[in-house]
Amino acid sequence: MNFSPQLIALGEYLAGEFDNQEQAIGEPIWYVHLRLWQRPINLFTEDSITLFAEQANVITPDQSYRQRIMRLRQGSNDTSLEVQYYMPQDPGSLRGAGHNPALLDTLTPEQLDLLPGCILTVAQETLACDRYKFTATPLPEARCSFTYLGSSRYVSLGFETTATEFHSYDKGIDPATGKATWGAIMGPYRYTKRNQY
Repeated sequence: MNFSPQLIALGEYLAGEFDNQEQAIGEPIWYVHLRLWQRPINLFTEDSITLFAEQANVITPDQSYRQRIMRLRQGSNDTSLEVQYYMPQDPGSLRGAGHNPALLDTLTPEQLDLLPGCILTVAQETLACDRYKFTATPLPEARCSFTYLGSSRYVSLGFETTATEFHSYDKGIDPATGKATWGAIMGPYRYTKRNQY
């Protein structure tokens, strides 16, 4: 399948190693210094670009968490894009794959759980020199939820990205109160790309 230039750019912008060092130094009360890996993987290649993502506190890089799969594809029309999230059935088996991508070599679609409510629509703004700014937001009325360690978890997803920056709006939501409990509570985590994958 031929991918649109916008889908290819979105995949390139998201692929890489990132951290939020400047934000963590500037606002240490609100933001932990994190490293984020988003690695391209060979899944769903017939119609999409797929990435494995995980993150870790820079103090404990061997204790990475939030392993997830992001499937980027064309939306319902030729100009729209969307991101569908999946969860590995055994996240622990992929721990550390951000910096050790060989762990991803045997990953198959059968080892993933589709998260139906965890889908984002992506708007694009054209910048100078064929560059873009992408903004991904949830579908109206969508609820991103999944079961982890026997309990239901709710997440509010969203991001903005350019060629050099990635801003994450992801937040954990308390299902009883609807209030954010972790993540981008005081505004987005502002990551800078350090390495391109």
